[in-house]
Amino acid sequence: MTASDGVSAIRNARIVGPGQEHLPSDEPVDIHLAGERIVDIAPAGALPVAGEAIDAQGSWVVPGLWDNHVHTLQWALASERVALRETASAADAAARMATAAPLADGRRIGVGFRDALWPDAPSLPVLDAATGAAPTYLINADVHSVWLNSAALAREGFDSPDGMLREDDAFEISKRLNAVDPARGDRAVAAAGDVAASRGVTGLVDFDLAWNADAWRRRVDGGFASQRVEFAVYPADLSRAIAEGLRTGEALDGCDGLVHVGSLKVITDGSLGTRTAACSQPYPGEEADHGVLNVSPDELVDLLTRATGNGLGVALHAIGDRAVSSALGAVTATGATGTIEHAQLVRHADVARIARLGLSASIQPQHALDDRDLAGAYWAEQTSLGYPMATLLRAGVELRLGSDAPVAPLDPWQAIAAAVHRTDDERDAWHAEERLSFDEAIRASVRSAVRPGERADLVVCAADPRTASEGTVRRMPVVATLLGGRVTHSG
Repeated sequence: MTASDGVSAIRNARIVGPGQEHLPSDEPVDIHLAGERIVDIAPAGALPVAGEAIDAQGSWVVPGLWDNHVHTLQWALASERVALRETASAADAAARMATAAPLADGRRIGVGFRDALWPDAPSLPVLDAATGAAPTYLINADVHSVWLNSAALAREGFDSPDGMLREDDAFEISKRLNAVDPARGDRAVAAAGDVAASRGVTGLVDFDLAWNADAWRRRVDGGFASQRVEFAVYPADLSRAIAEGLRTGEALDGCDGLVHVGSLKVITDGSLGTRTAACSQPYPGEEADHGVLNVSPDELVDLLTRATGNGLGVALHAIGDRAVSSALGAVTATGATGTIEHAQLVRHADVARIARLGLSASIQPQHALDDRDLAGAYWAEQTSLGYPMATLLRAGVELRLGSDAPVAPLDPWQAIAAAVHRTDDERDAWHAEERLSFDEAIRASVRSAVRPGERADLVVCAADPRTASEGTVRRMPVVATLLGGRVTHSG
């Protein structure tokens, strides 16, 4: 069976996650489909199957997986850029860029460096000596800072004594680098969507820093059909979104029901990796440095008032505890609904506030593991809770898991493994008290259940994710992925 075929049943399957609770045992069942919906679940072989079927051969089926935080185009373009995640120093990163092949426009772009724990600091002389006259751009893993050589600074019209640009200036550079020819970008997104389908992904929340409505209409018109999509709007385009009548949850016209309007995304503070997350306690050695609020409390209230009054939910990037408190204050003042994105450092009292306000916490479990050494170095004196997944859930906050791709790989199985095991190396679980159970992690990764009446967004897995090891869950072998009964991946 090939991708894009519709099927009438998945035979001999064991259901895991939402939907399994209505079944009497772990015995294999047949999942019968009609069109986009599940119409019946019966003991294996009890009912005839008309049409094409997938024989799961006793494998495990979970609801379609969502990544609730993706910078879609930037993630798709990352495969064209130089990977710098493993660089050990500024000198190492610069040397790798010296031998990088330039893109068609002559620029060299590297991604994924983490300078916070480097023994040497990024500097303009180091990068210039290695890269010369070729405009060279290195994007931090957290995307909140970029390191440019002199040629790139001149090309973009910026000035920086060490070549580093942070926050709004860094976002502007990323926007310019992402502004590729639409046909090229759409090809990259389509290819990346196919890769995501191979990992069981049936839905994405798109936070690209762009006007995304037109891009998704064009992509769907060009054949994109591997995931459902919710796309964000940023403050610079809020007036346009209101004028065009966009409302959170509504289907975007011309997209066959695949694309829906998401929320107003506001980046209220910085990040831990760039040392700009807005925190109560100062960063080590800098008594006056508490990070930055990119949006003042008054401005945030104004934005949320406009969004809420015009039918838009909100997605509030808030990493440091001071930013989380500011975001909650604005929600309290305006009655806004939506999500806190990241919530990596949260005051004890604010955990209950998030629950009372009815906000969801959109979190990225892999960040906790990628940042554990950074948190130990830069947040050791913070008194708030770090990466409080289980604490939020126990307080009654709905969790939504994601990757923040390209910050972490777009792979819900990696997020689930990180949430459940809280380690990805030989070390013990980091703050094991914040681990989730598998059932909790899978519920935070799906939007549906395997039961009659639900959409047939389904994933067939070759291993039982409830009992698999951490490594097996991360590398979960996906046999097939279905979106509305249509095969988007068959392995």
